[in-house]
Amino acid sequence: MRRVAKELSDMVADAANSKISAEPVDNSGDLTHLKARISGPPGTPYEGGKFIVDVKIPTEYPFRPPSMKFDTKVWHPNISSVTGAICLDTLSTAWSPVLTIKSTLLSLQSLFESPEPKDPQDAEVAKMMINDPAAFNKKAHEWSVLYAGAPRNDKFQQVKPRTGIPQHERVDDSAYQGYNKNLINRFVNMGFDIDRVVEAFQFVGIETYGGEDVELEPEYMGDITARLLGEP
Repeated sequence: MRRVAKELSDMVADAANSKISAEPVDNSGDLTHLKARISGPPGTPYEGGKFIVDVKIPTEYPFRPPSMKFDTKVWHPNISSVTGAICLDTLSTAWSPVLTIKSTLLSLQSLFESPEPKDPQDAEVAKMMINDPAAFNKKAHEWSVLYAGAPRNDKFQQVKPRTGIPQHERVDDSAYQGYNKNLINRFVNMGFDIDRVVEAFQFVGIETYGGEDVELEPEYMGDITARLLGEP
C-alpha cells in the first residue's frame, strides 16, 4: 500500500500535465479501490470528455495488474459498451511490475487515439468502425457528449452517405463454401475477409454441418483465431 500511496501522490503532482487523476473511493484509508479520471485526447471523438475508470488493486500488486473497467459509457471497439470491460494487454499478458497505475491509465488514454477493431472487446462497435468509420465517429462523439460531458464538435456530427457495401454483405453464397453465414460472419465482423475465414475453417478441419449454425468448441475457436492472426 505504500507503493500505491506514492503513486497517487505522484499523480496529484502531475495531474495538470497528464489530465489523469485517481483517488480512493471513500475516506476509510482503503487504497485497494480507486476511482480514476482520464480526459479524452484532442482530435478524437472523445476530446474533452471526462471518463471515470473503476480501479481495484489486488493484494499481490505490483506483481499482478490492477483490475480496471469504465464506469462512464464509451463507444469504442476495445471497451464493452454494456459493462465497461476493457481489452488491453497491459492489464493482462503484458503487465510488468515496473508499470504503474498512471502508466496503465495513460495506455487507456492512448487507446482512445489508437483503437484496435481487429482485437475487439465489443464486436458491434468494431463492426461499425471497420464498415462505416464516419458513423462510428459520430456515435462515439455523441456518447462522449452525453455520458462524459464532452463539448460538441461539428466535425463529428456529419455522416456522409455510404458509397459501397462491405465485402461480406455483397458476396454471393458461394463464398461461404457451404458454411453457415452467421458462423463465418462472427469472424468477418472482427475485420477478417470471408475467404480467409473459410480457409481457416478448412485448415482446422471444421465441417460444414450442412450449413447449420453451430457453437464451436473453445479449442476450435482458438485454432481458427490463431490461423487468422498468422500464428504458428
